[in-house]
Amino acid sequence: MGKDLFKEKLKVVNTGLNSFKKNLTDTGTSAVQVDWKPPVEVEPELLEIIEKNRSKINTANKKVLEIILNGKPILTGMDIAAKVIPGMKKNLILHSGPPIKWEKMCGPTRGAIIGALIYEGLAQNRKEAEKLAASDEIEYSPCHEHSTVGPMAGIVSASMPVFIIKNEEYGNTAYCTMNEGLGKVLRYGAFSTEVIEKLKWMDKVLYPAMKLAIARAGRIDLKNIIAQALHMGDEVHNRNRAATSLFYRIIAPEVIQTTSDPKTAAEVLNFINGNDHFFLNLSMPAAKATLDAARNIANSSICVAMTRNGTEFGIQLSGTGDEWFASKAPLPDALFFPGYTKEDANPDIGDSSITETVGLGGFAIASAPAIVQFVGGSAKDAVNYTLTMYEITAGENNMYQIPYLNFRGTPTGIDVIKVIENNITPFIDTGVAHKKPGIGQVGAGVLSAPLEPFKKAFEGLAGELK
Repeated sequence: MGKDLFKEKLKVVNTGLNSFKKNLTDTGTSAVQVDWKPPVEVEPELLEIIEKNRSKINTANKKVLEIILNGKPILTGMDIAAKVIPGMKKNLILHSGPPIKWEKMCGPTRGAIIGALIYEGLAQNRKEAEKLAASDEIEYSPCHEHSTVGPMAGIVSASMPVFIIKNEEYGNTAYCTMNEGLGKVLRYGAFSTEVIEKLKWMDKVLYPAMKLAIARAGRIDLKNIIAQALHMGDEVHNRNRAATSLFYRIIAPEVIQTTSDPKTAAEVLNFINGNDHFFLNLSMPAAKATLDAARNIANSSICVAMTRNGTEFGIQLSGTGDEWFASKAPLPDALFFPGYTKEDANPDIGDSSITETVGLGGFAIASAPAIVQFVGGSAKDAVNYTLTMYEITAGENNMYQIPYLNFRGTPTGIDVIKVIENNITPFIDTGVAHKKPGIGQVGAGVLSAPLEPFKKAFEGLAGELK
């Protein structure tokens, strides 16, 4: 038998660098690449602390996962930000990502703040807005610290209308502005006259109509819409066409019933119908309301926030309270609009990765393989991205399911310990803003989260467990 072995054609299983496999295949040798990486290097003392507390961590994570899976995000109404968002006031601007000061803000965030100050009537033009924004008169705070989320720049100012989403199972609430559409919009850092005019129209026309329609509907089950949308080709981060359509079917009769002017009703419905991303600003607070209920569970290693401000990428764990763990935000791999290249792109930005944090977006990309075409990928790549995410999560969702994977639940509950042990970071799909303020969206793409925030969070959790 040993003699026969040496007569067989050589077949190699490579666990090293990809270049090793390439060298073999270039010579005609059959080789298979094992997708494996060694664990992230951390202090041995910290590994020992985590290992000693495995039982406590597992018990805490089981509780966190149960809270996440039992969450019931319901759209209950709309109101003005200053009236409902905790701590909101006239001179406060909320932004996406971890805390940041004006001096370190990226172009899109600055551009959106300029637009918000003009929208609020606190400045008349860019020059006035920039001067005010850089002064001590304006305060800044992360959306996440006010039960709120915002896509891209994530800017929320006092008089902006917001959706109100209640987690019926646990009683907490989350908020988000309405989605403006793609391209040259505030959330991508644009602030031209047309951008402000659209925001004013949303304030004066869209908001009153939506508020009445949602009130008449009574409650709109967002979890049910998301579950259906996953079966229809969405992952409810970068693709929301099915979810927006399902929402439209619910809200359209209510708009018609509550809007006295047929022309206004048609205008409102045409806006929603023409904006495939309208539901993004509902899927995000649905995820936020679900995850906020799972905060402050001692000893848990599960992420409850993962977000970017265009300068830094930050995460929070259930077991480490309100502490932020952050590092430099990466650039996405993207398909750019004509006339733009990677040189124009701002680093990753937005609270929309709250969808991945709850097991949607890039974690559910096997349900929306069209997304990977942004970077020349295939349907097989989309499936592999989702399968890889099971390696770093605490469980699977009992309602959000992926048809292609025989209706397997989406990977849910990012476990920072598994990220470190497997050396795999979360996969995110995202939009891309121009790095200069005032220009807007220049593309869309995908990326893997940076490792550093997860390493810092691992160290922070170990410190809590000492």
